[in-house]
Amino acid sequence: MRLTKPALGILASTMVLWTDLVTLYAQTHPMDAAKSSVTIRVSKSGFLSAFGHDHEIQAPVESGTIDSSADPKVQLHVDARKLRVLDPEVAAEQRAEIQNTMEGSAVLDAEHFPDIFFQSTSVTKTGKERWEVRGNLDLHGKKQPVVLEVSLDGSHFRGSTSFKQSDFGINPVRIAGGTVRVKDEIEIEFDIVPAQ
Repeated sequence: MRLTKPALGILASTMVLWTDLVTLYAQTHPMDAAKSSVTIRVSKSGFLSAFGHDHEIQAPVESGTIDSSADPKVQLHVDARKLRVLDPEVAAEQRAEIQNTMEGSAVLDAEHFPDIFFQSTSVTKTGKERWEVRGNLDLHGKKQPVVLEVSLDGSHFRGSTSFKQSDFGINPVRIAGGTVRVKDEIEIEFDIVPAQ
């Protein structure tokens, strides 16, 4: 069957329109790395925990995407070598020691395991502009399931999750014979902004 020139023109126009619609409704947006942030909170514990302190760590977003189509998905990549200990209440020298411990083989071993990835496996709407996001977190060479609670605040996707360091083969740091240590469970807070 041969197509006439008008039929070929209609077919071509239809294909262009279909491509435009797929692009328009795919709704996959890269994350704005400069405006997005991840904060890690590590709390102290132990008999002499009053002599220790909680840690606040900034984890810059390297890259990521948010797909808000009918089959939503989220991907996030953080470079473990770029995590920074904030801890404003401690002296710079002590903060540098904490930074070295975090990056070293006792905790993140960032040189051997530089990439931290999150890939969603399901996104469930739980309310108006609220979702439960389940997925897999790749950290320290291990992959474990985690659950994120997410809400939309203007153009910001904000939320939190928590997990145990030991699930990823990381032993919580102990000092002074274990009388001062950090808790196994850490909390993650995130503020993700899609690129415009």
